Amino acid sequence: MKRLLILAYDFPPYVSVGGLRPYAWYKYMKEYGVEPIVVTRQWSNKYGNELDYIAPGESKATIVEATDYGTIIRTPYKPNLANRIMLKYGRSKFALIRKMVTAWYEFWQFLFFVGPKSELYRGAKEYLKHNKVDAIIATGEPFVLFKYASALSKKYGIPWVADYRDPWIQNKNCNHFMKIWNAYFEKKYAGNMKCVVTVSDFCRIQIATNVCKPFHIIPNGYNPDAIYSVSHIGQMSDKMSIALAGKIYNWHPYISVLSVFDSFISANNDIKAELNFYGINRVEEITNYIRKKNLEQYIHLYSQMDNESLLQILRGNNIMLLFNDYSIMGTKIYDYLGLHRQILLCYANDKEALILKNKFYPNEEINGLGTHLQEDLIKQTNSGIVVKNQEHLLQVLNDLYAEFNQNHCIACHSVHTEQFSRKEGVRQLAEMLQQNCFEHTCYV
Repeated sequence: MKRLLILAYDFPPYVSVGGLRPYAWYKYMKEYGVEPIVVTRQWSNKYGNELDYIAPGESKATIVEATDYGTIIRTPYKPNLANRIMLKYGRSKFALIRKMVTAWYEFWQFLFFVGPKSELYRGAKEYLKHNKVDAIIATGEPFVLFKYASALSKKYGIPWVADYRDPWIQNKNCNHFMKIWNAYFEKKYAGNMKCVVTVSDFCRIQIATNVCKPFHIIPNGYNPDAIYSVSHIGQMSDKMSIALAGKIYNWHPYISVLSVFDSFISANNDIKAELNFYGINRVEEITNYIRKKNLEQYIHLYSQMDNESLLQILRGNNIMLLFNDYSIMGTKIYDYLGLHRQILLCYANDKEALILKNKFYPNEEINGLGTHLQEDLIKQTNSGIVVKNQEHLLQVLNDLYAEFNQNHCIACHSVHTEQFSRKEGVRQLAEMLQQNCFEHTCYV
């Protein structure tokens, strides 16, 4: 059996969509003749929110877990000064100092092995001193993992692959100097990589402006075992429930959706409906809106939870809310597809939403590539409703509520969703590694 070393910063138990991709590699690789060894950091999940990303690990020593799926190496994590200040004093205190410290690490981590993330490199190097592997794959971001994979590849003569969940240097919100700085190192590390794996043609075209290597597209997907484990859970029947899970970005028109939901509630006497947010990052803003509008009875916020627990709760809801990410497919839509629940995409062509997009959306559009990937997928799978604007959303909510009152559920007639299983993506990755890496492994 071939052996694959996986460098993955985000990884369960940390609650992150970025951790689900390498977790699928870990869980299913053995079924395709590859033994996975994951090098990640220790996650404590102490806070149940974004502070978990900077919270200290549980041990100063590396923790090694051997399971039927493979091996997980959890390296120590000690927060840097900026993160320790934030954990102690909160987000509003000493912001300038925290930014300066963070910038220092962002700059120097590519020249030296410094900062909390560098423990992954040390943990991987220690493992490779005593064990052989046939290939290395690093999944970014953080993209400094590409540096670690490149260095390990040179030191031990092992082919390595870069997995981009998102492009590195194309974010338009990044300042000009950092774009040049990151572009230099991206090209440098590409020098000895075997090939690139990414999630879409949009990402491929952007990455290819700076990286000249073979590309392989392996989309994200849903965890088939987790979906199967919740398939027995039925929809809520006493009230129509709409769910949104995960991070809300600056270009997402969440205030607009809240406003429409408020109008929907106000126009219907004795309405039995609710809007549920799970693990979102704008708790204070939304809580303030709820209190201002007296919507505590109808809008509820829940802390972050592990993916399997989240899927259980989402499965009980009637409708899945999804914000438009335009050229980005994201990962959330795949879980929604697997759950077999009606999807509401907001919005396709709303004036206020387009203003937010023009101001905050981080990716430049590419001629010849679609800017409505989620919309296309929803139509392809017949899995939901593409909401045009605020007025259309209010109409849709009223129509769905009429359906719910009649049937005590919301029908979903999606088709051909099985192709988006993460297990299929792992099969494709294992096949790609066999063709590009495993046949050429040599040790020095």
